[in-house]
Amino acid sequence: MNHPSNTPPLRRRSLLKAAGIGTAAAGLPLAAGCADVSGGEGNVQELDQTLDLLPEYREWPLPARPDLVGEPPHHPSAFLSYPSPVPQAIPNPPSNSGSYQVYVPNWGPAMSKDDPYFDAMQEATGGTRIEFVQNTADTYADAAVQWIKAEEFGDAIFLQTWMGGVDANFNETVVNRFANLTDIVSGDIAERWPLLAGRGDDAWANCVWSTDPEKPQETAGIYAIPWTLKGGPGNAVFYRADLLAAADLAVPTTVEGLLEVARAWSDDAAGRWAIAGTDWMSPAWFGLTAGNGWSWDGSGMVHNYERPEYKDYVEFHRTLTDEKLRHPGVGSPDFDYRAAHRIGEVVFDQDGWNRWPELTAEVRTSGENPDFELGALGALNYKGRDPVYFAAHGIDGWLFLSKHLSEDAIAEILDVCNFVAAPYGTKEYEMVTFGIEGEHFEYDADGKPAFTEAGNIAKQDSFAYTAMSGVTQVFIDGPADVVEARFAFDAAMQPYLDEDLFKGLRLTAPESGHAAGTVFNEKMQDIIHGRAEMSEYDAAVEAWKADGLEESREFFATAYKQLHGE
Repeated sequence: MNHPSNTPPLRRRSLLKAAGIGTAAAGLPLAAGCADVSGGEGNVQELDQTLDLLPEYREWPLPARPDLVGEPPHHPSAFLSYPSPVPQAIPNPPSNSGSYQVYVPNWGPAMSKDDPYFDAMQEATGGTRIEFVQNTADTYADAAVQWIKAEEFGDAIFLQTWMGGVDANFNETVVNRFANLTDIVSGDIAERWPLLAGRGDDAWANCVWSTDPEKPQETAGIYAIPWTLKGGPGNAVFYRADLLAAADLAVPTTVEGLLEVARAWSDDAAGRWAIAGTDWMSPAWFGLTAGNGWSWDGSGMVHNYERPEYKDYVEFHRTLTDEKLRHPGVGSPDFDYRAAHRIGEVVFDQDGWNRWPELTAEVRTSGENPDFELGALGALNYKGRDPVYFAAHGIDGWLFLSKHLSEDAIAEILDVCNFVAAPYGTKEYEMVTFGIEGEHFEYDADGKPAFTEAGNIAKQDSFAYTAMSGVTQVFIDGPADVVEARFAFDAAMQPYLDEDLFKGLRLTAPESGHAAGTVFNEKMQDIIHGRAEMSEYDAAVEAWKADGLEESREFFATAYKQLHGE
């Protein structure tokens, strides 16, 4: 459910002084002035962009102007052409010689440790050697809790923001296990790290925690380097436009229309199914809430699971199962969603935005299908309800450094982070993303970097240098026609983007109800995939309500009221 339009916006005040709520990262439990930094009752921290300890923002002047100018972050600007010559963001890199180990998650094949890329990056960043310990992504979040507790994560560890929720005492973990960077990055850092200074208050405020909730302002500190600042449509369900056109099927604009297209396209016996992944994009089609699942209905907090729209959502996915409209490989750890989409076994599949330009470029380079074309589904709706599209909010992760590092070592790592913060259209971004010219990429006919065969093989990992920092500004790039289509899509989705109901807060929900939520989700998966019947749905909801719901409701309602003045 959308945030009511008559709700007052977040007030511009010193959030450190807000009564009853913790600060820019104080782990103050919401209910009272308990001295615990964090705990099973949950806690709320306000992210204050006015703190004096934040790095002083200095806009980093772009060396190349984008061709399409949007309104970042929710409508990113875009490049249709590539700068020539490609400018350097850091013409005089520092001189360093340290060696450090950084833990990162990885969803793809890891780059060989002896690939020349790592030597080239060491030289380009000023002599610092970074060894990336790339760990299996599926178990990374749980494993990271144990590594951090044992302080066995090398010199730094990258965590996506959602991974913080795996540790019930995450705020306490941060201030006790990681380096406090405040003395090094507070104030004017533009002379040594101009790109980090250009990250802005929104990004850096997300990296502040306090050690004492009773003295939040005095004990606030910066404990991480911010990763990407998100904005605009978060992800997408992509469709094979060429396959729909060949079958004379229109691009659906409603859930009912999607089912019609799926039924017309799918043929289980012929090995053809319309749909692959939709699970984390499709809740928006039913007007459900992203993230923690709570929404304000004008008088109180309501969770997705107790709303009739959620039953519609489950029934939709059960229909995909019963009518064999979803690829049978979905959910299997060995299923390659991207490959199935590429060869046309499926028409619709969810993914991050890189799917659109990258897969398009790969297919065009290979010459395998000159008709290949992707598009992105817009804000679908169901039963005539107001359409919603999930937006990306806040930052997407943190790089935490070991508290055992010296200040000189931290500064050297920040030199590398500063390099990685360079945006698209710079030599630094080009090297981080594409590798070595002639080895991993060449410039194509339009003058843009394009992976070679060796580059496509080597650069399939999810995180290495890209984990060291987000960039100063995110741009849309790729084949010119894809860029134009994505830019137009972002503009069209602006009226439908959901609001972050708790913007300006870092929430750690109470532990009560977590077990019930896990049991409920497992039951929903059983219903969706035909292992249980829809007739069991209502009883599952009642069982979930009986175990911890009201404590969670009170927690989120109190946070909402104090933030919005209800």
